[in-house]
Amino acid sequence: MSGVQTRKVKAGEEGMRLDRWFKTNFPQVRHGELEKFLRKGQVRVAGGRVKANRRLEAGEEIRIPPLSDAPAERKPRQPNKADAEAVRRLIIFEDDEIIALNKPFGLAVQGGSKTSEHLDGMLASLEKNGERPRLVHRLDKDTGGLMIVAKTRQAAQRLGDAFKGHGVDKTYWALVAGVPRPHEGTINLPIAKKMIRVNDGEEERVVPADGEDAKKAITDYQLMEEAGTVSFLAMRPVTGRTHQLRVHAAAMGCPIVGDGKYGGPGAKIEGVSPKLQLFCRSMSFPHPKTGRKMTLSAPLHGHMLDTWKFFSFDQKAKAEWPEDLR
Repeated sequence: MSGVQTRKVKAGEEGMRLDRWFKTNFPQVRHGELEKFLRKGQVRVAGGRVKANRRLEAGEEIRIPPLSDAPAERKPRQPNKADAEAVRRLIIFEDDEIIALNKPFGLAVQGGSKTSEHLDGMLASLEKNGERPRLVHRLDKDTGGLMIVAKTRQAAQRLGDAFKGHGVDKTYWALVAGVPRPHEGTINLPIAKKMIRVNDGEEERVVPADGEDAKKAITDYQLMEEAGTVSFLAMRPVTGRTHQLRVHAAAMGCPIVGDGKYGGPGAKIEGVSPKLQLFCRSMSFPHPKTGRKMTLSAPLHGHMLDTWKFFSFDQKAKAEWPEDLR
């Protein structure tokens, strides 16, 4: 691609982070390369310098510098009846402002270079009166569980502010290898994205760090039950960094089972599904219209439900988090 180009943010991209927007539209651009463009002011939004976490608004213009090896622009996923039916089967709560979904393991939240089916595209099938449900947070593709989606632009803004302002409490359930010592506590370990040599190539990973690019990362955890060589752990991310729980569990010496990326061989347990054993169990957040605290939970499903049944873990267990840790 030669020369500078300008793209307008589409209505369906409202509220998307700039780095996520680039990953969707220009998947060949690595995160480090985007950060370099931003530092030099080569990528701009609405004419101004911005950071990678900048939330986009419909109609804003994004300046894009010359990029090499850019594939042809992908056509957006077209809304269809099958998508609408699939999303409705995931709904566990709905009112005029929000939809709560129980995301399946393996379903991507947003698109990428090799991802044609994703939740964001499927949500377009629920558009009504010119409003389509909007993402306000993310879950990794391999993580299942509770997701909150805004039904209106105003709800998306208010929920987005709550997520950014640490006004949302999340509890994840994880099956980890080993038993953490102590049985409960707080992991305060800064992390950063870095290019790591893996086998014969390089791969971007999140790693513990203490340099200028290190970001504060804090996780509370509690041992709920143990079964020999594995444990049922409740984890609460005080900060919301990418792959934070997976990196922190591995750093504690109790990697999440099925997490070969960060846990290595120690994350493999014989007789247990090799898929990632991480699930967003519940959230407490201010309702975007009333402001009142609301708590929702998602029931286990898929391979993690099988795991909990196999070890006879309590599927209704509840973690009690000390308020003074927030």
